[in-house]
Amino acid sequence: MISLQRPQKFNPIFEVVSCFLEHEGQIVLLHRQDNAREGNTWGVPAGKLKTGEELIGGMAREIKEETGIIIENSKLNYFKKIYVKYPTYDFIYHILHTALDGQREVKINPREHKNYVWVTPKEALSMNLIQDLDACIKLYYKI
Repeated sequence: MISLQRPQKFNPIFEVVSCFLEHEGQIVLLHRQDNAREGNTWGVPAGKLKTGEELIGGMAREIKEETGIIIENSKLNYFKKIYVKYPTYDFIYHILHTALDGQREVKINPREHKNYVWVTPKEALSMNLIQDLDACIKLYYKI
């Protein structure tokens, strides 16, 4: 369950950064390996922040690790903090966005992902997405 307001009895054990990499109305989605948590689903570049890591720097690191795309920190725009409460743990989820100057080739990390696609946010909603990504897409793109 996601919430824009901090829920009662919310005890986050980590923070996650995520980013909509966009070019001409399309975003990149990464297809998670079968053996990953929520395997065989699609998600945006995202990952846990390391202890003491800043949001923007952590997001730039995750984008590079997962796609091979290097994004300058100044090009990453913060959108919103989401509170995620699952039955066994809680975490904070940060949504960022960047507009790319071209549709770049994605060099996926085969340990984490098996494919990628460029799709419109509306098309993404019909895909097998990682849990709650549909709500984040609707929130950001006002679909």
